[in-house]
Amino acid sequence: MIPTHLRQELEQRVAQAITPREAAVDVMKELQRHYGWLTDEAVAEAAAILGLSPLQVEELATFYEMIYRRPVGRTVVHVCDSISCWAMGGETLLRHLEQLLGIEAGATTADNAVTLLPCCCLGNCGNAPALMIGDQLFGPVSPEQAAAIIADHRKPPQP
Repeated sequence: MIPTHLRQELEQRVAQAITPREAAVDVMKELQRHYGWLTDEAVAEAAAILGLSPLQVEELATFYEMIYRRPVGRTVVHVCDSISCWAMGGETLLRHLEQLLGIEAGATTADNAVTLLPCCCLGNCGNAPALMIGDQLFGPVSPEQAAAIIADHRKPPQP
């Protein structure tokens, strides 16, 4: 269950929106930030806050790549796999990160530190290949630079 102050903040955002659907992604992102991912409980809470059905929230959640409907690591690395990034070495970058982290794309490291996710487009085509951690975009990124970026952003476990 979300704290009262967060529920009130989200209800305020929805009230300021032209339609509840307009605020849906914002509400889902905040609930994701609270839980670590968009749990089934969070879907139900978002639906109640937005005045939508849980199915409508689920439809929106599964449309957006940066809304996570399953647990993710403390750090999520999105690697662009658009045609621009692919043409500039994005596939090589992704394979390098898989080897570096010891996981396949779509998986999370055993220590729950990093989830590696391909992403259809990060909107950084002029700086391909690109990756994103949190809200921070990187590009062009070589495999060597990617290793350093991951090391800098790898979050330690919370005490």
